Amino acid sequence: MWHDPRLAGLLRLAVAALRPPPGAGRIALALGIGLITHLVFVAAVLAMIVAMFFGMSESLGTVSQPWAWAANLALIVQFPLAHSLLLTGRGGKLLARLVPGPHGATLATTTYALIASLQLLALFALWTPSGVIWWRAEGGALIAICLAYAAAWILLLKASFDAGAEVQSGALGWMSLMGRVPVRFPDMPTQGLFRYLRQPIYVAFALTLWTVPVWTPDQLLLATSYTAYCLLAPRLKERRFAKRYGARFATYQKHVPYALPRITRHDPQ
Repeated sequence: MWHDPRLAGLLRLAVAALRPPPGAGRIALALGIGLITHLVFVAAVLAMIVAMFFGMSESLGTVSQPWAWAANLALIVQFPLAHSLLLTGRGGKLLARLVPGPHGATLATTTYALIASLQLLALFALWTPSGVIWWRAEGGALIAICLAYAAAWILLLKASFDAGAEVQSGALGWMSLMGRVPVRFPDMPTQGLFRYLRQPIYVAFALTLWTVPVWTPDQLLLATSYTAYCLLAPRLKERRFAKRYGARFATYQKHVPYALPRITRHDPQ
């Protein structure tokens, strides 16, 4: 019975059916890290919207004074510091090693988005409120400011899509791994809001900082520090673009303003 060739054939078929198909590990890795990245990304965005809407007065941090302000400053600094360092050459090599195995480099953009989302989630969820509220909009002012706040977020969403939603959301890495294709970044953005400003993402994010209906010392600290970041950090980004695109970016840079749109539009094309 144990040497029946028909039984042996059935056993071979059963083993083959249970064996994962070629590339199953790669697909599972891509889908797994993609799902985690997008869930954390959504959580971070929601935390940002809610926390700033209340002027950073409703976060979950519980650090006692006088250490609360030091903790809050550390939360502010950690995002732009890591966000910029990971875009350097050494930072890129580190990102490629964070996922063990042969796919770390392909997933680097997804890993970068995951880290940035975790940083933002920590900033807005773990902030320790001061408990001081200077001003809270009411009536018609509340409606007007809420509309401005929503418009600023819509602009930020639009600018992110214009720049390449797959890069901004972290989808580029895991989708490239799924399709077994090289990671190909979108071309230099010049359309949409990029026809009017070179840095619409940073400008839109700065607008979200200042169109809130509740003002506290916490919100003022966040708004001033991150507005400075939004004005200065893109300089590093433009250096990378200058190296990557050369004369194309130089021409675009000449005709399109940095952060304040001109009344008359110049088409970089």
